Amino acid sequence: MGAGLIVEEISTAYDRADVLQDVSLTVEPGTITCLLGSNGAGKTTLIRSILGLTPPHAGKIAFQGSDLTGLPTHKVIAAGIACIPEGRKVFPKLTLEENLRVGGYQESSDAVVRRRIDEVYELFPQLRERRAQLAGTMSGGEQAMVSIGRGLMRAPKLLLVDEPSLGLSPIYVKQNFAIIRQIRERGVTVFLVEQNVHQTLAIADYGYVLSKGQVVAKGAPDELARSPEVHQAYFG
Repeated sequence: MGAGLIVEEISTAYDRADVLQDVSLTVEPGTITCLLGSNGAGKTTLIRSILGLTPPHAGKIAFQGSDLTGLPTHKVIAAGIACIPEGRKVFPKLTLEENLRVGGYQESSDAVVRRRIDEVYELFPQLRERRAQLAGTMSGGEQAMVSIGRGLMRAPKLLLVDEPSLGLSPIYVKQNFAIIRQIRERGVTVFLVEQNVHQTLAIADYGYVLSKGQVVAKGAPDELARSPEVHQAYFG
């Protein structure tokens, strides 16, 4: 399977002020690894650093043995990494199926694109009959499914999922977390960035806690559930 994602002592700044300071973590292949932290902890900045959108000014990022540090975003994506962005960000004036096709734009074979669309519909059966509906007219929970499906259209080796529970009703949160577990069972490594502690630790294999731009705790889910650093990071 090769090495997974390795982040080594990265520091990332906006306007010269470090948002991330010496952050190190590993996402092992075939796992769901989570990054917990309250709002403003630096979680989204870490995703942006991995994707090359806000490159770190120190440290190293590697995936499957290849150095990604400083690479432009399209080369990071080409290495086999896809991202489900915070807030879903579907294309509202495109149909559901057109949104999925956008996710597979780099695939030249229409037969492969068709097969991947069918695989998305297997994961989300309720999307199949809505394929011609404009994405902007769908509920938040349905848009979340479209966003996850669009990320899977690249057949990624690693899926970065940023705040999948944000703004969703409890029933859709539960459904999305069950889907993330299924994605891992299909052989895709998942890096799950979340505020929702209980749902996340229920599906994660390993986790890290970020507070004020630094990793303050790491361990198995049951260790983190008991960790004073988790309670401190969330509840002060």
